[in-house]
Amino acid sequence: MTDQPDFMGSMTLEQLQSYDRMHHMHSFTDPIALKQAPPFIIDSAEGCYVTGQQIRLLDAMAGLGCVNIGYGRQELADAAEHVLSKLSYYHSFAAVTNPYAASLAQKISSLAPEHFNKVFFSNSGSEAVETALKLVALYWQQKGEPNRKAIITRDYAYHGSTIATAALNGNEAMATQFGFAEPAPILRAKAPYWYREGGDLSPEEFGLAAAKSVEDLILEAGPENVAAFIGEPVQGTMGIITPPDSYWPEVERICRKYGVLIIADEVVSGFGRSGHWFGQQAYNFTADIMTLAKGLSSAYVPIAATAVSDDVAAVVEDNLGLLQHGFTTSGHPVSCAVALKNLMLIEEEGMVDAIHDDKGPYFEAALSRELGSHPLVGEVRVRGLMAAIEFCKDKTTREQYPAEMAVCDHVGQGCLMRGLIVRPVGNVVVLCPPFIISHAEMDMVASVLKEACNDVHTALQQAQ
Repeated sequence: MTDQPDFMGSMTLEQLQSYDRMHHMHSFTDPIALKQAPPFIIDSAEGCYVTGQQIRLLDAMAGLGCVNIGYGRQELADAAEHVLSKLSYYHSFAAVTNPYAASLAQKISSLAPEHFNKVFFSNSGSEAVETALKLVALYWQQKGEPNRKAIITRDYAYHGSTIATAALNGNEAMATQFGFAEPAPILRAKAPYWYREGGDLSPEEFGLAAAKSVEDLILEAGPENVAAFIGEPVQGTMGIITPPDSYWPEVERICRKYGVLIIADEVVSGFGRSGHWFGQQAYNFTADIMTLAKGLSSAYVPIAATAVSDDVAAVVEDNLGLLQHGFTTSGHPVSCAVALKNLMLIEEEGMVDAIHDDKGPYFEAALSRELGSHPLVGEVRVRGLMAAIEFCKDKTTREQYPAEMAVCDHVGQGCLMRGLIVRPVGNVVVLCPPFIISHAEMDMVASVLKEACNDVHTALQQAQ
């Protein structure tokens, strides 16, 4: 390896891989895979590309849908360096703050829908959602309705990997592997996944039907027992599930009718990815609490936030006393400074408008042109710079390929061998590229995906 900082000494690729295999427990990784082959080490990144082991790859996933501003922006490195040399750390407990936390909280409030004027800082999307759950519980305690404990989530949901947030997910294995008991009553509504579950209904009809499943759960549990509904504006991690336009306004109408709070999980969609600053604006609904993370700092540093509406904040803060919640690095000065500079650059460079007016429509057109009629592809879904290529065995019936065939994984591997990173999820390839992606790079993504799909389709035909 080259360009190692002095404190690391001079280590070879093989040494680093050996250290990693012996000592590093990886997220969402089968340990057997690391025993069979060494980890791939990424050691540099710039723009839309990452480089590791002398291989340069176009990252159409922006890490994990988080490096929105692109890799290697010197302005963010300069912000971190400046604050590290001036105020490396201080906490935000006991009415203490720092200039960067104060400024970032104001900046988020200025960009958010106008009723969000309070922000609680944490370190990850999971912590932001945990904070939202605790604030919901506190809200109902303060309101004198402590029996409102049930949380409504959805099939295919993803809200984090802590004990409480994993219980909300639509990925059952994330909870059952550890034998978790659900921390509060969890009710699971239908996802607005028209392609897989809409049947003969139009997308708009199915959006209303999916929303009605929320009302059915509220009535079954009793409104007096339901605390909140949580949902991603676009269900990102489990397949970029873009809801019909009828869905979110109807969910909001139902929740308001029964006094159920709405948590918008904007960890992926927040700060521009949908072509709007927030997914609520893209889908015409208003939440009471929203969670933010990935795009907040473009993942240059760990930081997350939970934004709270004026109405909820007024109840929570009324004669509360000491708020018994927080993290050692909540509002960390370096993280807040980097996040603040990140948001300023996104705003100054007009990135959100560019996604809405140009890049989002171009991305959809490029993917649809190359893949819309492909025999392997059932549906192309795009919202801003979030996209899904859904594979199917039968276009008419929308029948899925069996999971054990790993069709999506084979397509993903075919893309990787051609210099492109995508994310296979079941029978869906997920794409969340950096905001700075060019038209030429979007064309490359679409053409490489088509080539990989061609190879897999040919192999399937030959295997019959």
